[in-house]
Amino acid sequence: MILEVCVDDAEGLAAAIDGGADRIELCAALALGGLTPPPGLMALAARAPIPVMAMIRPRAGGFTWSGQEGRQMRDDIAAARAAGLAGVVIGASLADGRLDADLLADLVAEARGMDLTLHRAIDMVPDRGAALGLCRALGIGRVLTSGGARTAAEGARALAAMAGQGVTVMPGGGIAAETAAALVRATGAREIHASCSVPVAPDARLTAFGFLPPGQRRTDVGNVRALRQALDQIGAGPPSG
Repeated sequence: MILEVCVDDAEGLAAAIDGGADRIELCAALALGGLTPPPGLMALAARAPIPVMAMIRPRAGGFTWSGQEGRQMRDDIAAARAAGLAGVVIGASLADGRLDADLLADLVAEARGMDLTLHRAIDMVPDRGAALGLCRALGIGRVLTSGGARTAAEGARALAAMAGQGVTVMPGGGIAAETAAALVRATGAREIHASCSVPVAPDARLTAFGFLPPGQRRTDVGNVRALRQALDQIGAGPPSG
């Protein structure tokens, strides 16, 4: 079982590695769902002993990008490559929620030779089967998804239905050590994505100045370790892709 942990700072990176993560999703601003990490954090993460995937998402909100944002994403992919990261996490939508095939093709071309994950833009699509088919056609081998639900546990039935379509289905969304075994049994997943985070103690002054958003969380090495141990105890199930 592969455990991918999303992190957004140096402390989180160290906690994920120490806790036994197999792969890192590197972000900025996880409180906003994860944005493109800065070059310095990419450079630091490139020295990690495990593969690192850089989130490529230039702003918060939806996944319908302007032409300028598309160019920015291509430049960010080039920066991740230059830093020596293993791959990138991408996604792009049309106004109706379908994946933007043209922009995704451009991003895939920019990332040629790197590992690729489609992020949770897939949870916004009207037809998950068609989205998986487009991923196959473009060479995107993995999707991060909650099955279109708020959490992976709530989307377990959809996640199971997405399996076996030539793309690795990696559940993410609210996964913890206590819920991992049931989710794997229900979906057959072989890769799991989690934040393994805990709340950051509030600081009223920092929040008042806008330096610390409400609800901020941090990666917790104990949670990473507990989820790693839970996954190690799960017997091998059928592959997801």
